[in-house]
Amino acid sequence: MTEALYLSGATQGRVEVLSCEPDANGTYQVRLSATPFHPQGGGQPSDVGFIDDVAVTHVALQDGEIVHICTEAIALGQAQAIVDVEKRQLYSRLHSAGHLIGHVLQQAGWQPIKAQHWVEDAKVQFVPQEQAQTIELPELENWCNQYVTAGLITTVKQNADGYREVSFGEFSAFPCGGTHVENLAEIEHIQIQKLQLKKGKLTVNYTIVSKSAA
Repeated sequence: MTEALYLSGATQGRVEVLSCEPDANGTYQVRLSATPFHPQGGGQPSDVGFIDDVAVTHVALQDGEIVHICTEAIALGQAQAIVDVEKRQLYSRLHSAGHLIGHVLQQAGWQPIKAQHWVEDAKVQFVPQEQAQTIELPELENWCNQYVTAGLITTVKQNADGYREVSFGEFSAFPCGGTHVENLAEIEHIQIQKLQLKKGKLTVNYTIVSKSAA
């Protein structure tokens, strides 16, 4: 099994290329002994970057193995893996923003059930709990950004069952295998784009913007 270096925040590392096989799309499926590349999953897009000088365009989980889709063949043996840090930071900011929205609405009686943190289509879905409160869009955006401005620190740990959990400040932890900011201030500003209540489920569409654009 590939060692998941990305879980500790790594964005590069010396790795061993274990296999490199052509696929039907004209690209190559590469497996490594360890990887700093986060595979797509948990609502988060995969990292991209390079293994030596070969571009990694997508990373996926296949049958429990992490597979790197590369534009060219890579020789077996030692190689340098480097993640596109700018995109990693963007995905981490979006993922943390989604978690924060989940925490905030949970305080208002809404239970998060599903989320995706795509750049062009980030959203979190909720179901109402007993005494769920009605929240308007400007109120939710302001509430979230108060925590962003406060710069709550991110804590990552394993629970008693061995599962990874992520929390901010004093918020309770959510199970998560994704990447996150170290401090909520890195998000800069959460912009709530739409709130939609349909068939008993509340969907919150959001994005992140720089402070100067807020």
